[in-house]
Order: sequence, then C-alpha cells, then structure tokens
Amino acid sequence: MAATAVTNEIRRLRFERGEMTQQALADACGVTRQTIIALEAGRYAPSLELAFRIADALGARIEEVFQWSRKQ
Repeated sequence: MAATAVTNEIRRLRFERGEMTQQALADACGVTRQTIIALEAGRYAPSLELAFRIADALGARIEEVFQWSRKQ
C-alpha cells in the first residue's frame, strides 16, 4: 500500500502527553487501536473529522498533528 501525502506526529505527541497508549487514544477518538497503528505508520490519511478528534484528544492544534505535502 502506498504512503499518503499526509504525515503525522501522533506517536511523538502521545509520548509527550504522558506516554498515552495507542488504545487510550483510540478510545478517546472512538476508533480501534488498529486504526491508530495504521495512521502512525502512514498507511492512510484520516477523515477530517477523525483528524480533529485526534488533535483534540492530544490537546494539540490539528497542524501540529498532521502535515500535508504536495506529491510531485
């Protein structure tokens, strides 16, 4: 599966927020742990709603969590 143009800092932010587990983040966002694993690995980009939920759960601005780069 190809990587997405959306990258993220979820893993780093989880650890900066008291070593939040993937499961705790998943529970806070209403998704499965497998979804968080796939996002952290860059296997897919989240929906806009999920991106906002993740940022909120991490206490961060959405642009701190997610970055987008135009593919050439």
